Amino acid sequence: MVPLWLRTRMRIEGKVVLITGASRGIGAACARAFEARGARLSLTARCAEELQKTGGEEALRTTGDITEAATRQAVIGRTLERFGAIDILINNAGMGIYLPAWRTPAADAEKVFDLNFFAPLGLIQLVVPHMQQRRSGAIVNLSSIAGQVTLPWMTLYSASKFALGSLTDGLRMELKPYGIHVMLVCPGYVKTEFQSHALGTRPPDRILKGRRFAITAETCAEAIVRGLEGEARTVVTPRAGWLLVAAERLFPAVVEGRMTKILHSGESHS
Repeated sequence: MVPLWLRTRMRIEGKVVLITGASRGIGAACARAFEARGARLSLTARCAEELQKTGGEEALRTTGDITEAATRQAVIGRTLERFGAIDILINNAGMGIYLPAWRTPAADAEKVFDLNFFAPLGLIQLVVPHMQQRRSGAIVNLSSIAGQVTLPWMTLYSASKFALGSLTDGLRMELKPYGIHVMLVCPGYVKTEFQSHALGTRPPDRILKGRRFAITAETCAEAIVRGLEGEARTVVTPRAGWLLVAAERLFPAVVEGRMTKILHSGESHS
C-alpha cells in the first residue's frame, strides 16, 4: 500500500470546474474554495441575480433550470466554448422534501428525483465523452448522510440520494480505465437555506435543534476540495458522520428504532 505522503495529489490550479447550484450555500462556497486555488469557474443556477454575486470577473455564469435538457446542453456547450475543457464537474444542486413518502404527491416526488438524480445523470452523460477523449477528469456528486442512512422524516430525499450514491459507485468502476475519478460527498447538516427551500412541511423539532451542531458551507467546500486533491472515493463531513453510518450497518434495528422515535416525537396517539 502506498503511503499517503507519497500519493499523487490532484492539482486544482488551472482546472476548469463546473458547479451546479452555485448561487448559494455549498455551491457558492465551492466556487470560492476552488477559485482560491486557482481554478477557472463555470457556474450555473436558476437565480441570475444571486448567481452574479458568485465567482470573480473571469467566471462563466449560465442561468437556467438544469432539470431541463436544453439548460444542461447550454451549460456544457458554453463552458467548452469559453474554456475548451471541463476538468471537474460538481453536481451540487439539489432539493429536500419533508413529507411521508406514502402521501407525497407524485409531481413532488418527481421534482425531487429530477433535480437530485436525473439532472446530475444528464450532465454526466454530456461531460463524460469529453473527459473520456482527454482521458482525464473528475466527477463529484453531492449526496448526503441521508444517502447512507435513511432519515424517515425525508424518506424520498434519502431515496434520491441513495440512488445518486449507487450511480456514483457504478460510475467509478465504469470510468476508471479512462482516467476519470468519481467521488461521492455526504455532508451532514450544513448551515444553509436548504430547509427553507425544501418541499413539504418541516422536520421534527429534535432535528431542528440539532442544527446547532451543523457545519458551515465553507467547511463542507474545503472537505470537497481536499477530497479531490487526495482522490478520495467518499467524503463524509463532518467525519463524525461515519459513526452514524457504521452504527446503521452494524445495528440497523437499534438505529431504526431511534429514528422512529425521533420521527414521531411530539405526536399524540389515542
